[in-house]
Amino acid sequence: MAETGTTDGAVPRVTLFSRRECHLCETARRAVRAVCEPDGVAWAEVDIDADPVLQERYGELVPVVTVDDVQVGYWRIDPERIRKALR
Repeated sequence: MAETGTTDGAVPRVTLFSRRECHLCETARRAVRAVCEPDGVAWAEVDIDADPVLQERYGELVPVVTVDDVQVGYWRIDPERIRKALR
Protein backbone atom coordinates (compact mmCIF):
# COMPACT_ATOMS: atom_id res chain seq x y z
CA MET A 1 0.00 0.00 0.00
CA ALA A 2 1.57 3.26 -1.08
CA GLU A 3 -0.40 5.62 1.13
CA THR A 4 -3.44 5.70 3.29
CA GLY A 5 -5.96 8.35 4.16
CA THR A 6 -7.07 6.25 7.12
CA THR A 7 -5.75 7.72 10.33
CA ASP A 8 -7.90 6.07 12.98
CA GLY A 9 -7.69 2.41 11.99
CA ALA A 10 -11.07 2.52 10.21
CA VAL A 11 -11.60 0.15 7.31
CA PRO A 12 -11.25 2.17 4.09
CA ARG A 13 -14.48 2.65 2.13
CA VAL A 14 -12.61 4.12 -0.84
CA THR A 15 -9.64 2.46 -2.50
CA LEU A 16 -7.46 4.02 -5.16
CA PHE A 17 -5.57 1.45 -7.23
CA SER A 18 -2.57 3.15 -8.81
CA ARG A 19 1.00 2.76 -9.95
CA ARG A 20 4.14 4.85 -9.66
CA GLU A 21 4.91 7.57 -12.18
CA CYS A 22 1.31 7.75 -13.39
CA HIS A 23 0.10 11.30 -14.01
CA LEU A 24 -3.55 10.22 -14.01
CA CYS A 25 -2.97 8.56 -10.63
CA GLU A 26 -1.72 11.84 -9.18
CA THR A 27 -4.88 13.59 -10.36
CA ALA A 28 -7.04 10.74 -9.03
CA ARG A 29 -5.31 10.95 -5.63
CA ARG A 30 -6.20 14.64 -5.38
CA ALA A 31 -9.83 13.85 -6.30
CA VAL A 32 -10.10 11.08 -3.69
CA ARG A 33 -8.57 13.32 -1.00
CA ALA A 34 -10.91 16.18 -1.91
CA VAL A 35 -13.96 13.93 -1.49
CA CYS A 36 -12.91 11.81 1.47
CA GLU A 37 -10.86 13.95 3.79
CA PRO A 38 -13.36 16.76 4.53
CA ASP A 39 -15.92 14.20 5.75
CA GLY A 40 -13.42 11.86 7.43
CA VAL A 41 -14.11 8.99 5.01
CA ALA A 42 -11.42 6.33 5.29
CA TRP A 43 -9.52 5.66 2.08
CA ALA A 44 -6.42 3.78 0.98
CA GLU A 45 -4.12 3.69 -2.01
CA VAL A 46 -2.78 0.42 -3.37
CA ASP A 47 0.13 0.10 -5.81
CA ILE A 48 -0.99 -2.58 -8.29
CA ASP A 49 2.59 -3.27 -9.36
CA ALA A 50 3.26 -4.79 -5.92
CA ASP A 51 0.71 -7.57 -6.54
CA PRO A 52 0.58 -9.71 -9.72
CA VAL A 53 -3.14 -10.43 -9.21
CA LEU A 54 -3.95 -6.71 -9.09
CA GLN A 55 -1.67 -6.09 -12.08
CA GLU A 56 -3.65 -8.66 -14.04
CA ARG A 57 -7.03 -7.31 -12.90
CA TYR A 58 -6.42 -3.58 -13.42
CA GLY A 59 -3.49 -3.45 -15.88
CA GLU A 60 -3.86 -0.40 -18.07
CA LEU A 61 -7.08 0.80 -16.39
CA VAL A 62 -5.27 2.60 -13.55
CA PRO A 63 -6.12 4.67 -11.77
CA VAL A 64 -9.16 2.72 -10.57
CA VAL A 65 -11.35 3.83 -7.67
CA THR A 66 -13.65 1.56 -5.71
CA VAL A 67 -16.18 2.45 -3.02
CA ASP A 68 -17.14 -0.40 -0.71
CA ASP A 69 -15.37 -2.76 -3.16
CA VAL A 70 -17.47 -1.61 -6.15
CA GLN A 71 -15.61 0.02 -9.03
CA VAL A 72 -16.85 3.58 -9.57
CA GLY A 73 -14.27 4.88 -12.03
CA TYR A 74 -11.06 4.41 -13.92
CA TRP A 75 -8.60 6.55 -15.92
CA ARG A 76 -10.15 9.99 -15.34
CA ILE A 77 -11.74 9.94 -11.91
CA ASP A 78 -14.89 12.00 -11.41
CA PRO A 79 -15.18 13.23 -7.80
CA GLU A 80 -18.97 13.44 -8.13
CA ARG A 81 -19.21 9.70 -8.88
CA ILE A 82 -17.25 9.01 -5.69
CA ARG A 83 -19.57 11.29 -3.69
CA LYS A 84 -22.64 9.62 -5.16
CA ALA A 85 -21.31 6.14 -4.36
CA LEU A 86 -20.60 7.17 -0.77
CA ARG A 87 -24.22 8.26 -0.19
